[in-house]
Formats: sequence, structure tokens, C-alpha cells
Amino acid sequence: MNREKAKLMQAEVCDIAQKMYRSGLVAGTWGNISARIDDDYMVITPSGMDYERLYAEQMVIANLHTLEYEGNLKPSIETIVHAAIYRDRPEINGIMHTHSTYALTVATARRDIPPICDDQVQILGGSVRLAGYTRPSTQEMADEVIKALKDRTGALIANHGAITIGRTLSEAFIGSQVLEKAAMVYINSQCIGGPVEICQEDIDFYHDFFLNKYGQK
Repeated sequence: MNREKAKLMQAEVCDIAQKMYRSGLVAGTWGNISARIDDDYMVITPSGMDYERLYAEQMVIANLHTLEYEGNLKPSIETIVHAAIYRDRPEINGIMHTHSTYALTVATARRDIPPICDDQVQILGGSVRLAGYTRPSTQEMADEVIKALKDRTGALIANHGAITIGRTLSEAFIGSQVLEKAAMVYINSQCIGGPVEICQEDIDFYHDFFLNKYGQK
């Protein structure tokens, strides 16, 4: 493991964790985020600690294969889910799991979010699927989340929350904000007859544009 990279990832995870808390995507000590170090290790937030009082050295380094971790602080109880995603999706380097209000509202209704917003389909890849209900922090949850994330970078978790992934942790953070907004728009649009979905041809165009052409080189 590259220790210098690990330290950089610890600092980034700590910074994004505090931004996640201030943005209202989580309450209390709920939610968790992580960043990949390499093919064998990740950095993940510790379990049950106040986001406002975290510092970089408290971010836990955990093995993606054995789930063993360094130091005295336990990693998030969702470590098994994060590790499974990194093993399944080698292009992914950041993960955010939130319990945001609108996303959780849709997740408790056990519905998908259809492809209704331009930024949603650009960043998340289309509809936001629902991962089936399981007990938290289990291999069954990991399996359901991986299935819901197939060809996507965001998913809901039934009665639990939302998860977003990205090529960088910053991208996953943006995705979590976009997913929450899409959930809000989906709920609000029910009051005026329901949303009109974006067609698959446009979804493919927008998502390809985001992945390959958006931003500066």
C-alpha cells in the first residue's frame, strides 16, 4: 500500500464526510463514505462518530478482501457493502451512503426513481433502481446493492437510504446531491400529474457526454 496516497485519501474522506453532514444528506452519525486506495485497500469513515469532530487520522484503512482494518477505531458497519462494490467495479474510487430525506421517502415506498432529470441521467446513468430490503451490513445487502447499481452510479436501498459511487469521491458526492434532488422532483411531480420520462436514446447520449466529454481535460 502507498502510505502517502492513503494519507491523502484519509484527508479527502474526512473533508467530504463533513461536507456531507453540513449538506443535510445525513443526520447524527448515520451514513458512511469511503475512497479506494488501491486494489486491496480503502479508507472508510469510523463507526458511530460525530462528523463535526472527525479528523483525517481517524479515517479507517480497511482491506477490501478480508475486511480487516488498522488502528483502534472500528470502521463503518457498512464496510462489507463498500468493499463488495470496489471489488465488483474496478473503475469506482469513491462511495457515499446517505439517509437523505427525499431519497429515503422513495426508498420506504419501495419504488425506483424513473429517468426524469437531465443531470440525473447524465451522472447516475438513468433510472435509480431500488435495492431489495435486507438487514443492514450483511452480504445480502451488498448483493442487492451491486445488482441495483449495475450500469448505474446511484441506487436506493429499500427502507434504508441511498448510495452513490463515482470515479472519484467528489463525483460520488455530487451524485448523492443529484439523487436527492431527483427524488424530491419525483415526489413533487406527483402533484401535477406525474413526471414524463427521458427516452433511452437521450439517456445514453447524456451519460456518454458526462463520462467522456464533460469538463476540462
